[in-house]
Amino acid sequence: MHCSHELVNILSCGMILAGLGHLIHHKGAQAAYGRHMVHKGPAWMVPAKVAWFLQEMPALLVPLLLSLSSHSSSSLGQSLLIWTFCLHYFQRTFVYALLTRGRPFPVRVMVAAGFVCSLNGFLQSYYLLHCAQFEEEWTSKVHYQIGLILFYIGMAINIHSDYILRNLRKPGEVVYRIPKGGLFEYVSSANYLGEILEWFGYALSTWSLPTLSFALFSFCFIGPRAYYHHRFYQENFKDYPVLRKALIPFIC
Repeated sequence: MHCSHELVNILSCGMILAGLGHLIHHKGAQAAYGRHMVHKGPAWMVPAKVAWFLQEMPALLVPLLLSLSSHSSSSLGQSLLIWTFCLHYFQRTFVYALLTRGRPFPVRVMVAAGFVCSLNGFLQSYYLLHCAQFEEEWTSKVHYQIGLILFYIGMAINIHSDYILRNLRKPGEVVYRIPKGGLFEYVSSANYLGEILEWFGYALSTWSLPTLSFALFSFCFIGPRAYYHHRFYQENFKDYPVLRKALIPFIC
């Protein structure tokens, strides 16, 4: 398949603008799901397990389909990066989604998230399979190695933090408690810190606009949400740790 650099640039810039737009639009309030959901009349709701499964699946399925339909050979660097991307969404689709004990989702939020995952799955895999030019020594480059290390450290933080959050509730419960352990001793949203670290590590490893655009989009989306989580804990728990920060240990 021929690479359309114009398409890649348009989608990448669109991702950055969408992230900035979300940041501005939700400056006063967060996207209405989970603890920040405000009931304003009847709304179609989907169980959390179903919602997470359906919205994350396209980001795994699209790269797999493009990989299987691609007739061009990929370098070791390209293969590692695309399967690393797929590994994240395999975990989100078949592990996180099926174990979550979250609240039901509004259908509109699930559909919007599914659209973003579809678009990003296409952008990242299309770029890596058809546009990226990785020479054989790419895997020996320092930024490639450091980026992958950061990605896997971030993924480990994210998975461990999700485990801590999940076990704050018994099956069927819809309550919030103070998370403890791991990086939650330092920040209120250790799971978000891990995910942001993942995608900036991935962007460093690929050294490309598409991956940087998604890292920035993720930061614009879940960075402010971490702040609102932090404020939620402070407002609802009088004994919430005073020194704990919102997202970045010891800083903010």
